[in-house]
Amino acid sequence: MSATAEPGELAAVSLGSNLGPSQALMARAVENLATLDVCQLQAVSSLYKTRPWGDVEQPDFLNAVVLLRWHGAAHALLQQLQSIERQLGRLRDKKRRWGPRVIDLDILCFGNAQYADSDLTLPHPRMAQRRFVLVPLAELAPDLQIPGYGSVASLLAQCPDQDEPVPVRNQEPWYEQV
Repeated sequence: MSATAEPGELAAVSLGSNLGPSQALMARAVENLATLDVCQLQAVSSLYKTRPWGDVEQPDFLNAVVLLRWHGAAHALLQQLQSIERQLGRLRDKKRRWGPRVIDLDILCFGNAQYADSDLTLPHPRMAQRRFVLVPLAELAPDLQIPGYGSVASLLAQCPDQDEPVPVRNQEPWYEQV
């Protein structure tokens, strides 16, 4: 199966950061996505503070999810997300898989795509285990069907991760405050 999408494929992208000015870096990532000709930003979740997952000896994270319409292939979105990460100072640490990071952008789902190669697996292979992506995604689209898994709401109800993300209260949308 190809990861090529019809124009305007709905994608969910998670954002996370626990180094540097996390909220500002995440806001810049949202801004960068919103300015792309091949991308239409549909919705941005609230901002959540979460404990680290996997490698727990690190600072807490800020997390959010965006829904967007992407006019192109899933691999092109992945390349654009990795480019934004590099622009914002992300250096990949191959020795510490779930370590601290300046910015982390992951494709959670891309339309109805179920796909895996050495660069990309869709839907994200661990999203059903991670409350820190399911809570903000459920805020935006609880009925969204994740191929091979079911609805976001059902995934959240069955999620084994018991660390509840804590909403970060902001007067205005968090991505417009910086």
